[in-house]
Amino acid sequence: MKKTLLGLCTVAALTLTACSSGSDPHAEADEPEEITVFAAASLTEVFDDIADEYTATDPNAPDVKFSFAGSSDLVSQISEGAPADVIATADEKTMDTLASDDLLAGEPEMFASNTLTLAVAAGNPQAITSSKDFSGNDLVVCAPQVPCGAATQKWADLNDVALDPVSEENSVTDVLGKVSAGQADAGIVYVTDIARGGGKVEQVDLDGADKVINKYPAATVRASENQDQADDFVKFLGSDTAQKLLRDAGFAAG
Repeated sequence: MKKTLLGLCTVAALTLTACSSGSDPHAEADEPEEITVFAAASLTEVFDDIADEYTATDPNAPDVKFSFAGSSDLVSQISEGAPADVIATADEKTMDTLASDDLLAGEPEMFASNTLTLAVAAGNPQAITSSKDFSGNDLVVCAPQVPCGAATQKWADLNDVALDPVSEENSVTDVLGKVSAGQADAGIVYVTDIARGGGKVEQVDLDGADKVINKYPAATVRASENQDQADDFVKFLGSDTAQKLLRDAGFAAG
C-alpha cells in the first residue's frame, strides 16, 4: 500500500512539473522589465515625462531607461555594439547612418521638429540682439558633426554669418550649460532649450532660423532583444499624449 501511495505522489509531482513547463511563452513573466532608449540631449526633460505617461498607459509596459547624449555620439555607440532598444536623434542625417549600415529594424518615424535660436545670459548683459553682435562676444556652438552644429553651419551659410566660436561642444546641452554658467556670452541652441535653462538664459531670435528645421526621427534598433516593446514606444511618440507633451516643451510636429 505504501508503494502505491508513493507512486501516486510521484505521478502528481511529474504532472505539476509538466504543466508548469508548458506555460504561455508570452506570459507577463517573460516580458522585459526595462527597455533602453538612446535619445538626443535636447529631449532629456520631455522624454522623462513621456516615459511616465507610457508606463502609466499599460501596467505590463516595461520601465524605460534613457541614455542622453549628442546624436552622433549615440549613433557611434550603437554602431560599436552598445545595447539599445530605441534610438531617437535630433536630425535625419545621423539616423541615416544607422539605416545605411542596416542597424535599424524598420523605417524611422518622425515625431517632432525643432529650430535654432540664440541663448544669452539672463538680463542679456551684453545687449546681444542679433548675429551682428557676435563680434566681440564669446559665442559657443555645437560641433559640426552634431545635429545642432550642422544646423548652425547651414543657418550661417544661408544668412552669410561669419561664426567665430570660442568653443564647439558635443551636445546642445553643453552649449546651454556654458551660457547658463556664465562661461560664454551667447550660444546657438534650439528653441526648446530656453525653457530648459531654468531662467538662467533668455532667447534672442535668429533671423532666418525658420529656414533650417531639424526633424527628429525614432526607430527600433535591429539588435534589440525587445523589439515588440521598442516598436510600442516608438509608436507612442506619435500618440496624442506624447505629442501634447512635446508641444508643451516647445517642439513642433515632425
